[in-house]
Amino acid sequence: MPFPPEFLRELEERSPIEDIAGNYVRLRRSGKNLVGLCPFHSEKTPSFNVYPGNNSYYCFGCGKGGSVINFVMEAERLDFLDAVKWLAQRAGVQVPEDGVDDSMSKLRMRIMEINRESGRFFYNTLISPEGRAGLEYLMGRGLDPGTIRHFGLGYAPESGYGLVNHLRKKGYRPEELTQSDMARVSQRGNLYDRYRGRVMFPIFDLRGNVVAFGGRILTDEKPKYINTSDTPVYHKSSGLFALNFAKNTGSRQLILAEGYMDVIALHRAGFKNAIASLGTSLTEEQARIIKRYADEAVICYDSDQAGRKATGRAIPILKAAGLRVKVVTVPGGKDPDEFMKNYGKDGPERFRQLLEKGGTDVEYRLQQLREQFSLETDEGRVRYLNEAAGTVLVSISDPMEQDVYAGRLSEETGVDKRSILETVGRLLGRERRKEERKLRRSQMNLNLPGPGQQGPRREGSIKAEVAQKGLIAYLFMHQEAAGAIGKRCPPEKFITPEYRRVYNAILGRMIQDTVTMAGIGEILTAQEASVLSGILAKAQDAPPNERDVREYLRVLEEAARKEGSEEWSKTASPDAVKEYLEDLRKKKT
Repeated sequence: MPFPPEFLRELEERSPIEDIAGNYVRLRRSGKNLVGLCPFHSEKTPSFNVYPGNNSYYCFGCGKGGSVINFVMEAERLDFLDAVKWLAQRAGVQVPEDGVDDSMSKLRMRIMEINRESGRFFYNTLISPEGRAGLEYLMGRGLDPGTIRHFGLGYAPESGYGLVNHLRKKGYRPEELTQSDMARVSQRGNLYDRYRGRVMFPIFDLRGNVVAFGGRILTDEKPKYINTSDTPVYHKSSGLFALNFAKNTGSRQLILAEGYMDVIALHRAGFKNAIASLGTSLTEEQARIIKRYADEAVICYDSDQAGRKATGRAIPILKAAGLRVKVVTVPGGKDPDEFMKNYGKDGPERFRQLLEKGGTDVEYRLQQLREQFSLETDEGRVRYLNEAAGTVLVSISDPMEQDVYAGRLSEETGVDKRSILETVGRLLGRERRKEERKLRRSQMNLNLPGPGQQGPRREGSIKAEVAQKGLIAYLFMHQEAAGAIGKRCPPEKFITPEYRRVYNAILGRMIQDTVTMAGIGEILTAQEASVLSGILAKAQDAPPNERDVREYLRVLEEAARKEGSEEWSKTASPDAVKEYLEDLRKKKT
């Protein structure tokens, strides 16, 4: 049966590939990904790669790959349905019954419409006499009309029934309004607005659809902010404010701020790669989404005690997702919004300097520890070193980086660097033995399948093959371009049947919704899922750009015209392939 997209999305978010595969394979971090010995064929050199960014895996040895569901299918010898049930039971997610998909899809569409109409209502209220309090608040915070329009800000009237009445006139049913969380039901059974007397911040998905709202009260009433609860179109654990804008900056760095106004202030100052985690502690799902669009996350939370705690919680989550982490502390206990106001026109340049001087997550963690102990006493130095070795240095996987920070600790405390590193070594050995015991227990009854088939046979010209793979990779990484690419290149222009089917499958789904590896795996064979995973794996280090896409489209159009005639070469030499790829790289620069 077809599963609802939101179910597969939630299942994937609750089933990190590194956790699942880590029960079968001993993985070690390699940059932003993880590697290990493939569980599906015999090998001595690790060629099995896990990609937390898109929750997939691929073995460069045997060619097997796919989503976390495909991994369970291979490892446990299950079909797709049973693998989904296996993961759902592990994650505590209920598997939907037959017939749910159609009704749920219709409900999601209606809720999207309700959210869009609500956003218009809030904005129109803001610029009307009824919204004067909200507009004065936003203008008082330094926002201009262009910024207000850009972020779609609005105001929820205090009456408590304005939005409900507006939406009911538009034909939306009471149950749809409550399921969208735009309305609640009183004890007397009457509908009333969820948001009243609040400045409204719409939350957009990556396609620009309004999926949720945050509302700030203008009085001293608590809570100051309320946010949309989980709905069929929105999950708080994966929502990120302004990512729809930040992902288009071309930067592989994202600044993670604490609140809506901080993000807006940073965008106005030119730092359009700023996002926020919507008033909740950063989650693993949010970190994995950030990893799709960035290699480095810069934490810029408030520098008060609560902000420090939030930073300490966020660092390991971001690191586990494969991100480099920097921490920027705004001086004087201020947040980015206040910082920009205080420095006026000099604010952007001063903040840029903070970004450049921002320390790594290791430096930040050591600084936080240093403040807890007196290095003037022997006891203070010993306690500081024990904490630093046991909580910070042991978390560093790179020996050279570990050596550098051990040297810094040695200079600070006067303790020999070798003693510090020996302590770290003992602690790591203890952890390693624990992991090995856990691994042996998990593998004790495991029946691993033998090696599978190799990757797909190369067909057609090498140029066309590179173009097909490149177009699939770009499409998966830039799903908002699906409509435009589909018009330029319908599936019929793909000359390799296997690539054509993969392209057709992801293109059809992307036009309707965001595609994930798990979601698309439902309509791909295991071999096709491996093909897709392999294409994405090989595009990691040099992802295709828009200029590449123009070249790919030209090549495929030419191949379609020349189909049946003499092609470049079906058996091109490695040197010919290398020459063609080098030519593509030159066109990028």
